[in-house]
Amino acid sequence: MNEEQLLYLSRADIESVDLDMRSIIDLLEAMFREKGAGRVEMPPKPGIHTRPDAFIHAMPAYIPAFKSAGIKWVSGYPENQSRGLPYISGLLILNDDDTGLPYSVMDCTWITAYRTAAASAVSARYLARPDSEVAGILACGVQGRTNLEAMKVLFPLKRVYAYDIDRAVQDAYVADMSDRLGLEIIGVDHPRAAVSDSDIVVTSGPILIHPEPAIPEGWLKPGGFASAVDFDSYWQPSALRQIDKLSTDDHKQFEYYRSAGYFQNTPPPYADLGELVVGDKPGRTAANERTMAMNLGLALDDMAVAPEIFRRARDMGIGTWLPL
Repeated sequence: MNEEQLLYLSRADIESVDLDMRSIIDLLEAMFREKGAGRVEMPPKPGIHTRPDAFIHAMPAYIPAFKSAGIKWVSGYPENQSRGLPYISGLLILNDDDTGLPYSVMDCTWITAYRTAAASAVSARYLARPDSEVAGILACGVQGRTNLEAMKVLFPLKRVYAYDIDRAVQDAYVADMSDRLGLEIIGVDHPRAAVSDSDIVVTSGPILIHPEPAIPEGWLKPGGFASAVDFDSYWQPSALRQIDKLSTDDHKQFEYYRSAGYFQNTPPPYADLGELVVGDKPGRTAANERTMAMNLGLALDDMAVAPEIFRRARDMGIGTWLPL
């Protein structure tokens, strides 16, 4: 590695690397094994908030086993979608763990989309029924797409129910994802139709500090698993109280969010994903348990994936070298 230059990777560069979803899932599971063993460093993410329900977060982390150290500076602005702009955007910086010098700066949009879905899949590996065949997707945006792709890697999915408040977005999702994944995908007219018959449910709308959730108790069937990518924005308190096992990806960050006003009616998680992966806490133990992952999105996720993106891009001759 030349210590006098860094590799800049645009979003197009990262997409052209084409890191596959199974590899991303494997990287995240390996990282959560390190986290569960206490061999990582990750302070709670600080942030600033220039608009209601918007955020700009600083997310540093270090994974010694991966020789991965760095930070993501990421924003989430729900109103961007009406402007034709991405909800999530930002940059990621990797630093050499021996010298501290930066060696790569890259767009974080693609990485965020795929590592978030991979974390859902790792959670599902421990909490969903392994024979799950039916999925429900509520909100057909980026996370609705990547989460379905990730779930298909691990589960024998056959049918998908898709719902979005924007019917044009829903119709595009049905057409595109049916062709892409070779699944039967059915657009539905009401959120309940995407939940009640599904073994795996993914909700991925905007994250709201004061949500008006649509899913009440009783919709998620016994034995169902849900990945609440949008925190508790889709799930009423009564529905959350029905969950037999609610997990998150990091207890400290969950409490940090609670202190900032989120999760006021959400029960405390019984386990985090690191505890599940190393076996300190049990995953699913009965076929009829209702289970849920409410992952927050960790800097560790990004630091698990970004170095592999860098290595492949360097070896493929992708990106632009810049002087320090």
